[in-house]
Amino acid sequence: MSELKLAHPKKIAESLPANLNCGVKSDRRVFHPQKVNGISEITPEDLRGAMTSAQWPSGAVKLIDVRRPEEYVGEYGHVVGAELVTLGPDLERFLIDGNRDEEIVFICRSGGRSGHATGVATEMGYKAVINMQGGMIRWTELKYPVEK
Repeated sequence: MSELKLAHPKKIAESLPANLNCGVKSDRRVFHPQKVNGISEITPEDLRGAMTSAQWPSGAVKLIDVRRPEEYVGEYGHVVGAELVTLGPDLERFLIDGNRDEEIVFICRSGGRSGHATGVATEMGYKAVINMQGGMIRWTELKYPVEK
């Protein structure tokens, strides 16, 4: 610019970063989980922290409980806002019809079945599926709210 004897552009600090990001898809996921044995996982603390944050976008993350119906309303209850989709044929139907770009957290009693569901969803091409470690056992140990 100095060789051309032109003044320094007034809005260069704003326009240059905007132009550099033009066309770059931003990552709008709520969670950035760790991988354990190829399965993306978060802790109940991570989920609860996000749910109580002002940044928690309504409907941005789908919570899916893969337990049996009697467990969903039983001793441990379920995470507020979680939808029951039982592991097996119900889950298969849900995954076949679902949005593979949607962020989904799978929940079960202890984390085993939800880990399996996360693996199945990943194999079916889902890009943002997550297992909640420790399941409802850990969630209730932490005295987080539940519905029954």
